Amino acid sequence: MTDFAARRLMMVNTQIRPSDVTKYPIIDAMLDVPRERFVPDGQAEAAYAGENVAIGRDRVLLEPRTLAKMLDALDVRDDELVLDIGCGYGYSAAVLSHMAEAVVAVEEDETLVGEAQGLLTDVGADNVALQQGPLTAGAAELGPFDVIIIQGGVDTVPDVLIDQLKDGGRIACLFIEGELGAVRIGIKHAGRMNWRFEFNAGAPILPGFVAERAFAL
Repeated sequence: MTDFAARRLMMVNTQIRPSDVTKYPIIDAMLDVPRERFVPDGQAEAAYAGENVAIGRDRVLLEPRTLAKMLDALDVRDDELVLDIGCGYGYSAAVLSHMAEAVVAVEEDETLVGEAQGLLTDVGADNVALQQGPLTAGAAELGPFDVIIIQGGVDTVPDVLIDQLKDGGRIACLFIEGELGAVRIGIKHAGRMNWRFEFNAGAPILPGFVAERAFAL
């Protein structure tokens, strides 16, 4: 029988800490949350590999390094409200539940929502509110948010999500540019976004986050 607690420790020591992620709340959360439970049946062993895990419909659970470095760059505080877009089976929301005051997790796939609800309850993530709906719509009625994180690649970020970010708030996005993806942190000041590059990573573009291409003859 696999010792998943030992696998979590190995993940932190070989994938997270060497990526210069040392904030205690992130390390503590990633050691505590049973990542192997937040993947499709039969994928438990893959949960701790240093790569994205396919969860169906061209969606993935982001690799541990990518998620940890996004959280490190966002510097989530325990008095903040976080919007987690594309939570899948709920792993990212469970991790965030250790760091934030409250998390609103949005997922549009009905099957994933059902699975996530049970898993989040099982791990005691009682400060997470799970919402079913289009990922691009966010959860305006529960905002505005201090932090937004998007669990997959994007071409573009809809204005409706930016509008849900508080002034001074932060958003983490993995912009896919050709073969290379770039995680950028956006900070909202006076209604305008200022973006900075953080690191390179990769993931499929989420439904609805593909930019419209101009038609040319």
